[in-house]
Amino acid sequence: MNRPESTESTAAGVAAVMATEPRRRGLRATLLLLSAVAISAVFHIGDARADVAAADAKLKGAGAATAADAKRKGAGAGAAAPAAPERKALPRPPSKSRPGRAAVNKLIETHAARNGLDRALVHAVVRAESGYNAHAVSPAGAVGLMQLMPATAADYGVQSVSALFDASTNVRIGTRHLKRLVSRYGIGKAVMAYNAGEGALERHGGFVRFAETQRYTHTVLSNYLQTKGVSAYSDQARQITGITLTPTMASAGGGSRSAAGGRYAGRLTPREQARRMRRADLSTLSLKVRPSLSDRALDPSAHDVGPESKPMFVLERPVSATN
Repeated sequence: MNRPESTESTAAGVAAVMATEPRRRGLRATLLLLSAVAISAVFHIGDARADVAAADAKLKGAGAATAADAKRKGAGAGAAAPAAPERKALPRPPSKSRPGRAAVNKLIETHAARNGLDRALVHAVVRAESGYNAHAVSPAGAVGLMQLMPATAADYGVQSVSALFDASTNVRIGTRHLKRLVSRYGIGKAVMAYNAGEGALERHGGFVRFAETQRYTHTVLSNYLQTKGVSAYSDQARQITGITLTPTMASAGGGSRSAAGGRYAGRLTPREQARRMRRADLSTLSLKVRPSLSDRALDPSAHDVGPESKPMFVLERPVSATN
């Protein structure tokens, strides 16, 4: 439908009629002018309402589109959000049997000599790292006798993780790495770097403060010095290792030995416990057992439980054994 002309054009037409016939059509022209103004005003109001309604609809549509777009974006963001990283599977030891201690000792002797290392130092590292277990795998993924990380082995040309379970390969790469560290830092700092990494050693100014590294270093160096009959806290020990060992290093952090890259943290592993038991001199162990309760209380079903309860047995060291 065509809209009427604007108020201004209508008024101009009426004015022209009044100019030609001012007397005869004056009243008619006046009425026509008023009618035209009224009609134009009605249409202008209608147009304004239509424009407002259209604008309102447009805003509502935009709002709905914005909400839908936000919903789609939210759904897209949710779909694109990365899933929680899965824990990387640890290397799996081979099913074949592990080499015996005699074979490991021979490997250590061969590769220590080849790299110009004191075999006693290599033994101390292997003992602390894996307890001579060629199939040992740490929670961090370190592998084998010398607990090599795959990235470290790759620096020496070994790309296969499974190859690190081969005792000869592991000791060969481990002694090469240890030799490089000893040549660069000296024995004490090399042991720290073997545990915590060269970057940590540099950041800590040549003496790593990590509790686990402190315990590890104390364990390795004290065992190494013991083979030479040297006290860990003596001046001679400082000359040999290049660092100062202290008793507090042995219990740093309040825990037992652990090492970066997968040595065993927290409590002693069953293998370590067995190793210590094998090294213990049982000939000096002399204990006697005596009941601490009545015969009736020795019955486990009749034994009281609680803070006031007593042990069913006590172990006492004989007087002669304490002298």
